[in-house]
Amino acid sequence: MKTIRALAATVVRARPRPGLWVATLGLLAAVVLAPPVQAVEIERWETESGMRVLYAPAPALPMVDIRLTFDAGAARDGERSGLARLTSNGLSLGTEAMDADTLAERFEAAGARFSTSSARDMGIVTLRTLTEPDWMAEALDVFSELLAAPAFPEEGLARERRQMLRGLQRERQEPGSVASRRFYQLMYGDHPYGNPPNGREDTIPTLTREDVENFYREFYTAGNAVLALTGAISRSGAEALAERIASALPAGDRAPALPPVPALEGPVTERIAFPSEQAHIFIGAPALRRDDPDYYPLTVGNHALGGGGFTSRLFREVRTQRGLAYSVFSSVRPMAAEGPFLVNMQTGTDQADEAIGVLRDELERLHRDGVDAEELEASRANITGGFPLRLASNQNIVQNLGMMGFYDLPLDFLAAHNDRIEAVSVDDVHEAFQRRIDLDRLVTVVVGGEE
Repeated sequence: MKTIRALAATVVRARPRPGLWVATLGLLAAVVLAPPVQAVEIERWETESGMRVLYAPAPALPMVDIRLTFDAGAARDGERSGLARLTSNGLSLGTEAMDADTLAERFEAAGARFSTSSARDMGIVTLRTLTEPDWMAEALDVFSELLAAPAFPEEGLARERRQMLRGLQRERQEPGSVASRRFYQLMYGDHPYGNPPNGREDTIPTLTREDVENFYREFYTAGNAVLALTGAISRSGAEALAERIASALPAGDRAPALPPVPALEGPVTERIAFPSEQAHIFIGAPALRRDDPDYYPLTVGNHALGGGGFTSRLFREVRTQRGLAYSVFSSVRPMAAEGPFLVNMQTGTDQADEAIGVLRDELERLHRDGVDAEELEASRANITGGFPLRLASNQNIVQNLGMMGFYDLPLDFLAAHNDRIEAVSVDDVHEAFQRRIDLDRLVTVVVGGEE
């Protein structure tokens, strides 16, 4: 550790080009492990305009990571599927005074890294900047100008629409993508989560510049934003930075809560023909909100079932014992409304029915019997042992802060995580799975083979 910090100091004294410097420091940030979970000090406040802020000092390296998370994902698309993604992509097109190339050049000249992304729940804008005063000032100037007045030029939006449509065309050629898209559609139906984040071929061409501008003004607002900050910046510096960013954003309130996801009325099974040797299988159902206390027992139980890699039941039964698949896993993906529990695997098309039978048998066994004491202990140990890696860099920390703020999780979420996992009992796992997973209401999608 001492050697790595000495190297960082050498890099700082050398004062290379800012782009090279931020790349070097990015590598160092990925190598220098963050302090233990308990040592990540998190503070929370709101700006005058209502933007929520989570801040954790990390002074080891001369850089700051900024992550803005908006309740502006595909769940806010309504009938305009793909609008959230188009708006997110369109931010990188610049302002009236800076086209996309100029925007990228100014960030690069300041040694800063800027990005945007979107998913079902959220739209995300990030900036990594050095703390050298001139370079940081330039990066924040560009960042603030962009947030205050993105241009969304028609020519650039037309190019983004074409790229989104090409992406959907590629998706149709990938059986895993076809299966995943249909799986979410069947699970969520008319619920906002039924909107695919990358849009639909019939709606993308209809999205206008006015649609994008209105979406930005409605959802990319200070009151609808969470700002996560970490790095070599003081509390007073973080407060000033937060106020500056908040003042650049449009005024507006927090988006209304999403409706609960309706329970499925019964089992749903769909097979989709596809000219592939492999069948892609998805099984699952909506299960869990991000703030639900069942997150902890479901996480432990899922680790034993299929989230624990080589040690999991599914890996052992599907791959080791029967040789039905190279890869099989299960996961719990909580969101603002009920996110899915799912099992995913690929197998030969001639083995799909056998593989589905094994998957269902293991789900039924877990639902009926839960986990045993040995599985519980191994799962808890693996989860808690791996958790510090989620805080192994400034980028990891700022991602966790953004998630905590977006889902209104308590400030002790990171510090108490391992204690809460360790407190999970055999009975907790069994009861949570019986409460959250109804085996008579599962969606099964199989893509591959003949009709």
